[in-house]
Amino acid sequence: MRKSLFLILPLLALSPVFAYVDDALAFAYEAAASSVKQGFSLREDAWGGDLGVKDKQAIQAQLFKGNNYIFCLGTSAKKAVLSLAIYDSAGQLVSVETSRPGFLVTAKVTPKKTGTYYAIVTVHKSLVERTGWALVYAYK
Repeated sequence: MRKSLFLILPLLALSPVFAYVDDALAFAYEAAASSVKQGFSLREDAWGGDLGVKDKQAIQAQLFKGNNYIFCLGTSAKKAVLSLAIYDSAGQLVSVETSRPGFLVTAKVTPKKTGTYYAIVTVHKSLVERTGWALVYAYK
């Protein structure tokens, strides 16, 4: 009995980590819902993790000329402020942020050429040490 307890306790400690990324993913999908109503198709790809204040995370995506994209970033951390910027492979900013930095952020991209692009997620403020976040995107 004691052995099994020692095996289960570490797993229980990890469950809050997965929970806040799942919650953030729900918020990201919520932010994307209006895009789907406008005829965008939601990609199955989703990214998530946790970041400290002033930390950044780059996510790579293949985007195609002729499509419009909307990236949706969410967090469940109360009073957290995140931002999202999309860059092309030359390091040029190509996104237009369609919402203010906050706990739900959207950015629109219309690529001028097909290629690899990078979404940069940044946590600017948070009341917690590590802020869970998730990113999804839609296209048409």
